[in-house]
Amino acid sequence: MSLKLNKPLVSVDWLYSNLDNEKLIILDCTISKVKINSKIILEKNQIKGAIFFDIKHVFSDENGKFPNTVLKPKLFQEKAKTIGINKDSILICYDNLGIYSSARVWWMFQLMGFKNIAVLDGGLPEWKLKKYPVENLEKYQINKGNFIVNYQPEKLKSTEDVLNSYNNKDVLILDARSKGRFNGTEPEPRKNLSSGHIPNSHNLPYSEILLNGKMKTLEELHTIFKNFKNKKQFIFTCGSGITASILALGAALIDLENIAVYDGSWTEWGSELKNPIER
Repeated sequence: MSLKLNKPLVSVDWLYSNLDNEKLIILDCTISKVKINSKIILEKNQIKGAIFFDIKHVFSDENGKFPNTVLKPKLFQEKAKTIGINKDSILICYDNLGIYSSARVWWMFQLMGFKNIAVLDGGLPEWKLKKYPVENLEKYQINKGNFIVNYQPEKLKSTEDVLNSYNNKDVLILDARSKGRFNGTEPEPRKNLSSGHIPNSHNLPYSEILLNGKMKTLEELHTIFKNFKNKKQFIFTCGSGITASILALGAALIDLENIAVYDGSWTEWGSELKNPIER
């Protein structure tokens, strides 16, 4: 039986009740969180039946100049096939921090034109809290899928796009980094990268739309985004495209349209000397 996901977020209860659906594919999208002089320890177990979705080494361009650069559509299509994803799959993304890198994977599939995908609200911590089944990390034998890309280029923004947009009053550039990094009073976690922000951009730290690793309620999200709803286009940015996707997910939950992610984000913007910076 196939299911159509109406919203880009599902509960752990929903996932548990649909575990036996033959079209369901659970993607473990965990990555190490970038911090100064530290890393999150990866979990040693996973949701039962999950497949590891390797953002860093398989689904990003490792030869790219900047981290987490999204793959070209055809290559993404082939990589998705190798982990068994089909045109009619039901994809559920999770990570071990609640909602963090799972939102990036959700956005990747939006970019590739695939809609039947959702993020698991609360991720692995919430799943474990409910004592739902986990297993040691497994590598399953996978049959190649028939996934087809329907590329949506308007959902991906480049530095040139942002340079052409930051003075446009109809476009909102929303930065998911902390207030200190945005204002230039805290260091960036990546060495030799100054902090600050894109001119005319606004700051909405991704943590402000989450509560204990889960997305805030729709009512709360409407309140948070209400000051921005007069904009015709949204460009979300962060350090390297990961937490910008959390803002994109929150915006999608309240049906904001014309949303895109600046893939290079601050790592690219702040590395280019020609780009204007505000502090």
